Amino acid sequence: MTDNPRSIAERTREVPPGDGQERFAGYGVMGQPFASGHYLAMRHFPASSVGAGYDSVWHRDPDGRWIIYSSNSPENSCARYFGSDLADARTADIKVTWTGPSAFTVRVDETLVWELDVGRSAATAAMTGMGKLMPGAMWRSNGVMSAMGRAAGPALGVGRVKLTGTTSNGQWYRANPRMLWTVDRSRASIDGVDIGPPGPLPVQARLGDFWLPQKGMFVVGESYFEPYDATRHLPAHPKG
Repeated sequence: MTDNPRSIAERTREVPPGDGQERFAGYGVMGQPFASGHYLAMRHFPASSVGAGYDSVWHRDPDGRWIIYSSNSPENSCARYFGSDLADARTADIKVTWTGPSAFTVRVDETLVWELDVGRSAATAAMTGMGKLMPGAMWRSNGVMSAMGRAAGPALGVGRVKLTGTTSNGQWYRANPRMLWTVDRSRASIDGVDIGPPGPLPVQARLGDFWLPQKGMFVVGESYFEPYDATRHLPAHPKG
């Protein structure tokens, strides 16, 4: 099989092991800031321990309001963990279409169209190579993930990175980015209006302890979360 982002991303994914944890596997754009103040992220998780696999798109407008769109209900997708920091959580028709070995398009209903090309840098190649050599026990270690996050920020030039911490709704999380690529081209329109060129935000965005990168990053990997408990965690739907 050709070793390119499309062929790797489209391989069959299974729910990773991990009793007592909510688990997801797939790929996504960890985040892409735009000079206009917009911010986009996406997740394609065909393997989920809390329901059917799903796609989601995260959008922050220039006023700092976040909306997460998902092909599953908010209770069974990303808003399950970040709903309290959102202005809205919506179920939507999301399509991810690969148009080349390193290019794909994301569509949300008739509202948002996002085109991307991904590539490799020396830093992403080095981190991917290092990840392939790490045993499973290291990927399950919060200490190792914390150290990796601290190193990844400066190495990738993306600002602060936290691969383990607490979500907006109060659950702990651990992200395992097994393979990384840069986003080399990113163009998006909302309601037919181009949102402008990529560029870092004046202040790095975050949801809970999860910091969004200051330049586009494409990742293949897994995510783990504390099981949702309605008596201790905030709901998927934002207040109001």
